[in-house]
Amino acid sequence: MKTTGSGVLTVAAVPIGQPADGSLRLATALATAHVIAAENTHRVRRLAAALGVTLAGRIEHYQDVGEKDKADDLVQVLAGGQDVLLVTEAGMPGVSDPGYRLVAAAAAAGITVTVLPGPSAVTAALAVSGLPSDRFCFEGFPPRRAGPRARRFAELATEPRTMVFFESRRRVEETLGELAAAFGADRRAVACRELTKTYEEIRRGTLAELAGWATAGVRGEITLVVAGAPAGAPAASTASRAAASTAGPALAAEVASREADGLARKDAIAAVAAGRGLRKRDVYAAVVAEKQKGVGRPRR
Repeated sequence: MKTTGSGVLTVAAVPIGQPADGSLRLATALATAHVIAAENTHRVRRLAAALGVTLAGRIEHYQDVGEKDKADDLVQVLAGGQDVLLVTEAGMPGVSDPGYRLVAAAAAAGITVTVLPGPSAVTAALAVSGLPSDRFCFEGFPPRRAGPRARRFAELATEPRTMVFFESRRRVEETLGELAAAFGADRRAVACRELTKTYEEIRRGTLAELAGWATAGVRGEITLVVAGAPAGAPAASTASRAAASTAGPALAAEVASREADGLARKDAIAAVAAGRGLRKRDVYAAVVAEKQKGVGRPRR
């Protein structure tokens, strides 16, 4: 129920690339809002200019840092009768974004919350991927630390639904390699780079192939869409162990070759694992096994 005399919180999607994707409703909301809560104040001003909108209300910076205090302040603004328009840097607020905290606080205070739908990198990438979309899950950004990230991927290895991830260009190569190791090198996936922008790129292939593509360096915003696990598929860890055991001589030779080129053994094993979509521990075990047979001889 709306609090008597309170304002309305509008959660508004903004273009993920092309300003022309902004709707007439968005332009009207930008022009008439008393307060605009924006993750990036510079971007919202540029968007308004591109849409030919004059901003009459004030712009408040709203992001992760100090978000609880800011959410409380904005709820007080709403309770005082002013309308607030919530926008993120791109796409829909609340999706891998602190906006959901403001929505939750406003709803708890009895403030009316409405949505202005529009662009979303999640659904755009899913639609263009060509992977099954009748059931899917959004996993956001994988954990930054290696341990938690490995545990998350292990948990998702048997997930049957198509999965959508966001990832930083700085970590996408590592993430694709780890996904290949956890899910299997031949799992189908699509990497969507710079969706709707001038240099949009859609890369399709296996996780191992995409990991190889990323080794050259990737720029821009990245959304990954990964096929779900097929019914009855063995756990990727089992498949990785089996593949590494079967390819033991070749793995040992490849690691030895990379060591001869100057890589430390640890880095050589990591490179081979990423390239083949195997877990590092399985490549290491295969190399050790071959060394015990007198093959490969990686140095310590």
